[in-house]
Amino acid sequence: MTILHAIAFLVLAATAAAAQTPGTLSPKPLPALANPQDPATPAKELFGRRTEPAPLAARAIGGYARGCVAGAVALPIDGPAWQVMRLSRNRNWGHPRLVAFLERIGKKVPEINGWPGLLVGDMSQPRGGPMLTGHASHQLGLDADIWLTPMPDRRLSREEREMMSAVDMVRPDRLDVDPSVWTPQHTALIRAVSREPEVARIFINPAIKKAMCREAGGDRAWLSKVRPTWGHNYHFHIRLACPPGEEECADQDPPPSGDGCGADLDRWFTQAMLFPKPGKPRPPMTMAQLPAECRRVLVAQ
Repeated sequence: MTILHAIAFLVLAATAAAAQTPGTLSPKPLPALANPQDPATPAKELFGRRTEPAPLAARAIGGYARGCVAGAVALPIDGPAWQVMRLSRNRNWGHPRLVAFLERIGKKVPEINGWPGLLVGDMSQPRGGPMLTGHASHQLGLDADIWLTPMPDRRLSREEREMMSAVDMVRPDRLDVDPSVWTPQHTALIRAVSREPEVARIFINPAIKKAMCREAGGDRAWLSKVRPTWGHNYHFHIRLACPPGEEECADQDPPPSGDGCGADLDRWFTQAMLFPKPGKPRPPMTMAQLPAECRRVLVAQ
């Protein structure tokens, strides 16, 4: 198995399970760690036990899959055009720039595609950093998952937010979208979000990228930001660029030029990529592997 195939399988397994795994109506605190100062303690165990943000100036520190966030704020669980799902995870935190973006784009949704609003999945933990379950990225407070199920025109109950599942947009054979559930409104929403200047990338299932390539028409520049990856058949993943002036935040390289609808997309539909063999899990990240400033974020009182 190539490294690419292994990563594809791990991303598929982690994100698909995390996105639709039910929550709980009675979340319980994690047990205290026996020796949190042990250098071998996984960083996810430490950051996963922080239930409040670091009371520091807002900063994204490090990379999307190796970093943390200071001064995070919570997206309100109810807004005029959004509702937060899986409240028991306490992952509706982000850099103020992300929260402002989601509030702004949510209010535009009715005019973008006619939906009442957005169902918001995982953003970040209160201090960012590695998560106990589900994501390799989402560490800087600049990533957010948006369900591909429209927000209903009523407030969901707490039980619904914990237990209901989004709709799978991909056919069982993984080769294309399911035409019984995929709509032009989905393309309109992702097109509008990708055109926002702050957005660096949108991650989506390859079958959904294929559908958008087909439906894009003549204006195709926005498609370069839409990147195929496994596991995103129930939701799409928004990634914002590093905020201006925050030098400790490490941006990714810009996406490749072009619409990404040719050979780069075709390779996702080979047998080896459609049905990858399980890869070997990576060892959990420790604090020594994160930027040094993340220790300050972790312990700030």
